[in-house]
Amino acid sequence: MDKHDHLDKESPSGKSWVPLESNPELLTELSHALGLSDALGWHDVYSIDDPDLLAFVPRPCHALLLVFPISSAYEQKRRERDEQLKHNPPPPEGVYWFKQTIGNACGTMGLMHALSNGDVYPFVTPTSPLHKFVESTKNLSIAEKAKALESNTEIEDCHKSTATQGQTAAPDATDDTDLHFVCFAKGTNGSLLELDGRRAGYVDHGKLPEGEDLLGEKALGLIKEFVTREGDNFNFSLTALAPL
Repeated sequence: MDKHDHLDKESPSGKSWVPLESNPELLTELSHALGLSDALGWHDVYSIDDPDLLAFVPRPCHALLLVFPISSAYEQKRRERDEQLKHNPPPPEGVYWFKQTIGNACGTMGLMHALSNGDVYPFVTPTSPLHKFVESTKNLSIAEKAKALESNTEIEDCHKSTATQGQTAAPDATDDTDLHFVCFAKGTNGSLLELDGRRAGYVDHGKLPEGEDLLGEKALGLIKEFVTREGDNFNFSLTALAPL
């Protein structure tokens, strides 16, 4: 296998960042550094089917970050679906998705997707690093957005200062990893969005049922698909963006 075409090899600039640890404290710190209000932060999700454990997460849940293993089974499904996504039009107004061209940046990309979409974006402070980036690139092409992020030192500095603080020793920026972050968020039109810069585009999974958040049956059903596909590989983690 070709190490699943990791992005350090695909990046036109050859740029890579230190991988981000899936740790709610670090994710919250980085989100606040990027500009998110202190009213929201990240929480561990300890179960996707036990109501008692799900009850520990404050509601409403605005977004999910799933870390999952990049396996052969996943890669096959991704390539098949990406052939369809390549023919989709660009994201409509109100959906913020961008292509990942920086190696090992999927954690911060996932955060940016979570904070830039739906009812979360109003919680991002004007003039903050993320707000300035979104507003200055919202009319650019997908390729131009990716280039703009490659050269954005404010966001890169926020990432660097957080990624080196994990509970485990931070790997090198050039290290290969078989784990990947994907974001699930609610669009401004009420749709459940799958936002992954490694894909050929965003995925719209249709409208969320009335009154259902990202820890409802529809969103958790997608998470279960990821887990079920990997059989006995349980190398997953899930965090939820919700009130602090």
